[in-house]
Amino acid sequence: MAKPTNTRRAEQKRNPLVEIVTIVVAALVIAFVVQAVLVKTYRIPSGSMEPTLDIGQRVLVNRVGMRFGDPSVGDIVVFHPPKGADNSAAPVCGVATEGLGYNRACSTPTPQRSSQTFIKRVVGVGGDRIQIRDGHVIRNGRREPDAFTNPCGSGQGCTFNGTITVPDGSFFMMGDNRGQSDDSRFWGPVPKKWVVGTAIATYWPPKRIGIF
Repeated sequence: MAKPTNTRRAEQKRNPLVEIVTIVVAALVIAFVVQAVLVKTYRIPSGSMEPTLDIGQRVLVNRVGMRFGDPSVGDIVVFHPPKGADNSAAPVCGVATEGLGYNRACSTPTPQRSSQTFIKRVVGVGGDRIQIRDGHVIRNGRREPDAFTNPCGSGQGCTFNGTITVPDGSFFMMGDNRGQSDDSRFWGPVPKKWVVGTAIATYWPPKRIGIF
């Protein structure tokens, strides 16, 4: 059966360029919504997470999970650190530390957050008692498994005096490259509201594709 004349005319009047533009715009909108609400991509900027994540490696971060639960010890997360943490030459702690230099880990962050984003591993959650010895985390009296880390060595920041308690609703973050990471040891725990999401997979380079 022949199509009605008005239908054929409508099909003839379709502009291929308009269709292409519509498809491109729709794809961009979907990509924006996915990145803004569901999953975001991040590029690893430094060696602080080696050997787990190399410089230039790219990861996918689940943003939805933060609405339904908290990160757990062992999770790799992307977050905004406290303001002053991005001063790698002299990270800022929210309270004066006892002693000199790195003798005591930072227990309190500055009240403002940085606009930058960091990626580290959660080594302590609210209520945990944390000690740092030779770069190893002693959590609630027990040393945490850390075969995935690089040794800290004997430099500053590998051993601290005393114990700190992670505030409720906060997370103590450390890089896997323990001797080359500016983390919660120096600028304190991170409040949940500053956490962007949990890394769920790495997708670049191809030889490092995998799920955490």
